[in-house]
Amino acid sequence: MKANQFSRTLWVALTGAAMTCAATVALADIKNYEFRFVEPTVKAGPDKTITVKLVDKTTGKSVPDAVIFATRLDMAPDAMQEMVTKVIPLPGSEPGTYRFKANFSMAGRWQLSLGAKVQGETGTVENKLVIQADK
Repeated sequence: MKANQFSRTLWVALTGAAMTCAATVALADIKNYEFRFVEPTVKAGPDKTITVKLVDKTTGKSVPDAVIFATRLDMAPDAMQEMVTKVIPLPGSEPGTYRFKANFSMAGRWQLSLGAKVQGETGTVENKLVIQADK
């Protein structure tokens, strides 16, 4: 009787462990997503458009329909974090791309900070990308 009860308990425990592992493997990690510039440089001046892609690093595919809720563009890479400019979202040109209009008032390195939610995932994708503004 005790051996039978032990084998049932062991079977339930192993089944639970297997289900837990399968569920863990099936879920993606928010760290598997990142933003990338389509073009790493832009001309300095007003009303310049920059485009980024949200990519699933495990597949290399673009991720459409993310909700971008935080944007900031400043010159932090050149030790001028107080040089902030407004970022205006624009419609994407293709699925998985996200476009923004901004004023690059001077040449140098600009940092674009983004925060986004990916549909079906918990957590937030947060990236800081550096783009070069040339004269």
